[in-house]
Amino acid sequence: MAKKHYIIPIFVPHRGCPFDCVFCNQKKITGCEEEVTKEKVNQQIIDYMATIQDIEDKHVEIAFFGGSFTGIEQKKQQELLEVAYKWKNKGVVNDIRISTRPDYINESIVEFLEKYGVSIIGLGVQSMDEEVLKKSNRGHTPKDVIQAVEVLRKFNVQIGLQMMIGLPLDTLKKAEYTASEIIKLKPHFVRIYPTLVIKGTYLEKMYERGEYDPLSIEKAVSISKKLLLSFMKYNIPVIRIGLQPTENILLGREVIAGPFHPAFRQLVESKIFKEVLDRTFSIHKINHIPFVKLRVHEKNISNIVGHKKENIDFIEEKYKIHKISISKNNDLKLDQVQIFYEDNNILYSIK
Repeated sequence: MAKKHYIIPIFVPHRGCPFDCVFCNQKKITGCEEEVTKEKVNQQIIDYMATIQDIEDKHVEIAFFGGSFTGIEQKKQQELLEVAYKWKNKGVVNDIRISTRPDYINESIVEFLEKYGVSIIGLGVQSMDEEVLKKSNRGHTPKDVIQAVEVLRKFNVQIGLQMMIGLPLDTLKKAEYTASEIIKLKPHFVRIYPTLVIKGTYLEKMYERGEYDPLSIEKAVSISKKLLLSFMKYNIPVIRIGLQPTENILLGREVIAGPFHPAFRQLVESKIFKEVLDRTFSIHKINHIPFVKLRVHEKNISNIVGHKKENIDFIEEKYKIHKISISKNNDLKLDQVQIFYEDNNILYSIK
C-alpha cells in the first residue's frame, strides 16, 4: 500500500521575482502577506507535524510555494532551507520542494539547492508559445524552459512543470502545443492551472477594459480534459488541476472572473469518465437492459457518478438502462472501469 502523502506548504509570496506577470498577485492567491522568517517556518512545520500520526507510514514533504524561490537573495534562501533541511535530517521529512522560474536555474543554483536537501524543483512554464508568454509579461522564453530542464537533468532532483490555460492570446491549439512540448521534456509531474482574474493584477485591468475574456468553466474543463488525457497517455502524472482554494479564493473575495471551482479537478475527471461510459456503451451496444454494474477504484467513485449524479443519469437515460449500480474494486488501476451487463464483462482503460 502506498504511503499517505503530506505536504507542509510554506508560502513565500512574490519574493525573488522582478516581473509582474499579468495574472499574478501571489499575496492574494496565497492569502499570505507577511514576511516569511525562519522562526515562522519552523513553527509552521512544528504545528503541522503535530497533526500527523504514525509518521513512519507517511511521506512528508516541505514545499516552498509562491514567488520565484531561486530569485531570492541567497542568504534568505539559505535561512529558510536550513530550517527545512534540519527536519529532513531528522528523518521525519522525505522531500523539500521549491518553485521557481525557468530562467532562474543554472548549475550553481541547483548545486546550492541540493546542498540543503532540495529534491523536487517545480518550474513555472505557463506556455511554450512565444506570443502568449510575451502578452503575459512572463519575461522568459520557451528556450529558457528547455535549457532549465537540461540543467536539472544533470542532478538527482524530480522535475515538475506547470502550465496555464486561458492566458491572453492562448487557444486550445496553443495549449495542446504547450502540453506536447512539455511531454517531450519528460518531467516527473505536471500541474495545470486555468487562468483566473485576481484582484490587483494587470489582468484585472485588461478584463475591465474588455481586452481579456476569461475561459468559462465549461471551456476550461474541456481543455483540461484533453491535456490530462495527453499526459496520461505518456504516463506523466498530473498532480494538480486548478488553483488550490484558500479562504480568500474560496469565498470569491479575490477572484474577479474566470473558471474557478473548488472541485475543478473532479469536474475534469468526471467529464472523462462520462465520455468513457458513453463510448463504451455505444460501441458494445449496451442498451435497453434492466441492470448494469460498474466497478472502479474507490478513488474514482465520485468521478464516475458525476456532479449531482450527472454521469449516471445521462447514461441511464440515453441507453435506456433501468438501473446502474457502482461498487469499488481497488485491484483496478485508476484509469480502468469494469462494466458488467447480462453475461458480459468489459474492462476499459482510459489510456
